[in-house]
Amino acid sequence: MSSDADREDLGRDPSTWTLDQLQTFIQNARGQQLETARVAAQGHAYDSAHPQEARGQWAKLSLLANRLMLADGEGHLTRVQQDFMLRMWVIDRLGPDDTDPDWSPEALAADTLDALTITPAQAAALADGWRDLAIEQICRLRWHKNLTAHLETLLGYLALGRTRDQLLAWASTRRLLP
Repeated sequence: MSSDADREDLGRDPSTWTLDQLQTFIQNARGQQLETARVAAQGHAYDSAHPQEARGQWAKLSLLANRLMLADGEGHLTRVQQDFMLRMWVIDRLGPDDTDPDWSPEALAADTLDALTITPAQAAALADGWRDLAIEQICRLRWHKNLTAHLETLLGYLALGRTRDQLLAWASTRRLLP
């Protein structure tokens, strides 16, 4: 469904497509087409004119497009951050759902910890003299800062315990990062 002729049948603007039309398109799309579909689906998720259940379905579709790009190796750092930010938005705006790992605060917390490649102590130590670091190290610190952008909101949804404590350490360290 990703040919130009197929798109003509639907209309040029994916933001006008139905959930089913966009889902079918996403299954066959690649690259920039997936990003366009992701953004269109995310726009519907953010649209308060839609019922809450529909907004959750649109958000799922946006996550699907994002994860397909991630699976294709496209923009790993951006894709992971996009995933976390949309999940956090849904949890915060539409409500958490512990039966669905995409909308579970505990699952998002675990996924966040799994994605981090350095400890808060290592990040803080590097951040202290970040101007003297190689560009790759600065980028790594920035990635960790961006990857943890949702923590302040997420912490309010987590029960006391080890996971919350680990993320709390990251939230504090995040302020030190360039």
